[in-house]
Amino acid sequence: MPYEPVLLARVNKPGSHALDGYRADGGYATFEKALKDLKPEALTAQVKDSGLRGRGGAGFPTGLKWTFLPKDHPGPVYLCVNADESEPCTYNNRVLMEKDPHQVLEGVLLTCHAIKSQKAFFYIRYEYGDAFRAVQGAVDELYAAKLLGPNVLGSGKTFDVVVHRGAGAYICGEETGLIESLEGKRAWPRIKPPFPAVEGAFRKPTIVNNVETLACVTQIVKRGKEWFQSLGVPPDPKNPRDAGSYGPKLYTLAGHVNKPVCVELPMGVTCRELVEVHGGGVWKGRKAKAVNPGGLSMGYLDVDAPLKGGADGQTEYDIPLDFNGPGRVGCLGLGTAAVTVIDDQTSMVDVLHNTCQFFAHESCGQCTPCREGTGWMLKIVDRMRRGQGRKEDLDILVDVADRIGIMPGTTICGLADGAGWPVKTAIRKFRAEFEAAIRSGERSKYAKSLAMAGAH
Repeated sequence: MPYEPVLLARVNKPGSHALDGYRADGGYATFEKALKDLKPEALTAQVKDSGLRGRGGAGFPTGLKWTFLPKDHPGPVYLCVNADESEPCTYNNRVLMEKDPHQVLEGVLLTCHAIKSQKAFFYIRYEYGDAFRAVQGAVDELYAAKLLGPNVLGSGKTFDVVVHRGAGAYICGEETGLIESLEGKRAWPRIKPPFPAVEGAFRKPTIVNNVETLACVTQIVKRGKEWFQSLGVPPDPKNPRDAGSYGPKLYTLAGHVNKPVCVELPMGVTCRELVEVHGGGVWKGRKAKAVNPGGLSMGYLDVDAPLKGGADGQTEYDIPLDFNGPGRVGCLGLGTAAVTVIDDQTSMVDVLHNTCQFFAHESCGQCTPCREGTGWMLKIVDRMRRGQGRKEDLDILVDVADRIGIMPGTTICGLADGAGWPVKTAIRKFRAEFEAAIRSGERSKYAKSLAMAGAH
């Protein structure tokens, strides 16, 4: 039986962004009931027990994060909505904000009730003009309907939402970088601890959740934790650290596919099914060579490499896109579930050059290993792209990629890990292609086109 979307159920309805249409579909009834019947602790327990994990990239258990707030803190306590969707080829949050902002805002109100917060800051990526206008319009509607402001629904409680446009930088998606930017400062991530739940925005306890996570909160409270756990992948009994991959997920497809699309499916769909069925396959009758399974920072799959521990004939193309699947083949994780396909006629040297160029530009410069390491990697790959690479460059690139990041303990945030993972997975999995490019000493097609453009 085909899966029936929940998070995207309303996006194709006329006026799906408007309050009248949302309330006609039962919108805010869940919040009204929770405000009346559920104490904050019970609401937190419901989300925690559902197994919801953050959809922003790290996959941390959402309800558990809420419990990190100090008990009996005098306040204020803040919620920050992370809508700084800057991971390349990711656009699932944008769809929700533009087409169904009230579903997200109901999740914001439910979360504020759960964490005893009176104010939420909705931090939207600067480049998302349409999303900003849709969310701001929805917030204005809620104030007009007295669903925001003092004494909401006669509860005696105040809820406010402030919509804030971001600073136009990738680093603002890191939760403490986002908080610094929100406070009007340069978006330099903070050293942790203290974590935001203890000392966040304006030095007050703060929970940071992303847009899709909050939409899931709306559906969990509306439909129940049993419904949520009926979808996705349960925990691996052999892995005590596996918290499961429950619920629906928004996957985005981009790159060399016939049908770039944002699609909602239960967690755990395979990469092959997502591309071949929901994306209509690889464009121009070509074959896939590499796939980025969850945003640029997650690294690359080799679609022809046998899947270790898989059935006969299975390759890395067949990994499940849940929180554990990409890690089985050396990727950093599921990330944002933004799948990008690279066809078999595209140079991995060019792909890696674009990747390194992005991260070198977006490094905030606070940590020396990241600031210098991303620049070094770009210079090496750029030289390789211009036909001047050396064989030892490949080992140097992998060494730099292995040594920078929060995981080896050399940086404050994970941007350097995200910069290093695509480098080391590309070279380790497609080394023969890189070596052949170095031996040929030829400039890549992209480099040649740039040279020709310069000549004219």
